[in-house]
Amino acid sequence: MPRGPPPGLAHPRRRPPQRAVEYARAALDLLEAARAELAAGDLRQASEKAWGAAALAVKAYAYWRDSQRLASHGELWRYAKKMAEELGDWVHDAWAQANAMHINYYEGWAQREQVEKAIERVARLVEEVARRIGVKP
Repeated sequence: MPRGPPPGLAHPRRRPPQRAVEYARAALDLLEAARAELAAGDLRQASEKAWGAAALAVKAYAYWRDSQRLASHGELWRYAKKMAEELGDWVHDAWAQANAMHINYYEGWAQREQVEKAIERVARLVEEVARRIGVKP
């Protein structure tokens, strides 16, 4: 049984857990850093920051929704699946793009347009999680 508010609804009388807020704010910060790195032409740094933003968004949602702290890549993958089941398949797509960017950080294969599109998808995830938690971008 979930311990947090129903999907998509912040509890009107309770503040979200501070850790969830911190994760969401850090995700928003990394998203902006990814955009700045993209603008500067550093595709690897933009890629890794996009992945970090997505990972922190998943952590924020897990902490807000279920008071669950995710500590491994496997836990992130499992929780991203749960988020996709609750919020829609677009979450799966955003998570897959974020992970492609994590690979790109090491391999450097992605083209600018691919990194840009991935950041757009990650932005939807990060901004939606922040909105649900009650953190303004």
